[in-house]
Amino acid sequence: MTGKEEIQKDWFKDWFNTPYYHILYKNRNNEEAALFIRNLVQFLDIDSEKAKILDLACGKGRHSIYMNTLGFDVKGVDLSEESILYASQFAKDRLSFAVQDMREPMQEKFTHIFNLFTSFGYFDSQDDNQRVMHAIDAMLDKDGILVIDFMNSPKVIQQLVKEEEKTIDSISFHITREHDHQHIYKHIHFQDKGQDFRFSERVQALTLDDFSRLTDATGLQIIRTFGDFSLNPYHPETSDRLIIIAKKQE
Repeated sequence: MTGKEEIQKDWFKDWFNTPYYHILYKNRNNEEAALFIRNLVQFLDIDSEKAKILDLACGKGRHSIYMNTLGFDVKGVDLSEESILYASQFAKDRLSFAVQDMREPMQEKFTHIFNLFTSFGYFDSQDDNQRVMHAIDAMLDKDGILVIDFMNSPKVIQQLVKEEEKTIDSISFHITREHDHQHIYKHIHFQDKGQDFRFSERVQALTLDDFSRLTDATGLQIIRTFGDFSLNPYHPETSDRLIIIAKKQE
C-alpha cells in the first residue's frame, strides 16, 4: 500500500496532538534554532520596540520563546491544542499563544510573520496553500516581512533516507520514507504499553517556483532566498534549506 493510499487527508490533526509526536521530535536542536533567529533578526534589522511578530505554526513555541527573550512582542499560533497547551506555560508580557488554523486570518496585524521548520505544505491541495498565503498577506502590515523556512525538496528527495530506527524514551520508532515527486511521506510505526501505533506524515515537495507562484497571487514579493540557517546563498542541488524572505508590497 502506498503513502497516498494510507494517509488521511488531515493527518496532522491527530498526529500533532499525540504525546508520541512530541517524544519523537523532542531532541530538536535549540542552539541551531537560536542561531537562525539571531541571524534573521540581524539581517532584517528588526526593531524590538516597533516589531510585532507572528510565529505561524509555532509547535511548542521554541522559536517564539527565544524571540521574546530578545525583547520582541511575539504571538505563537498552531493548530495543535496539545502544542499550544504546552507553550502557554511560558506565556508572559509580550509573549502569547493561541490555537489557530493557518488557513484562516486573524483580526490582528503584524510587522513580521515567521513560518519555520518546514511548517507549510501539510494540506492536501495547492488551494489550501494559497489560502495560507492569502491569510498571511491579510495579517501583514504594509511593508511587512514574511519568512518561510522550508526543507530543500530537491535535495531531500535525492538523498532520502528510506528507513531508520530511533529509540527515544524507551520507545523504538521504526521510520520509513518515500516520495512521489509531489509529496514526501514519512511512516512511523512503534509499540508502547502493549499497543501498536502507526502514523504517517505527508508534506508537499514544494520548490522555490511553487512558492513564487503562491506569493505572486498576493501582495507579497520574494526579495531574497537563503540555503541554510547561517544565511548562505540558496542552491537547489546542495542547500540544506529553502529560506524565503518576502515583503508585502501594497
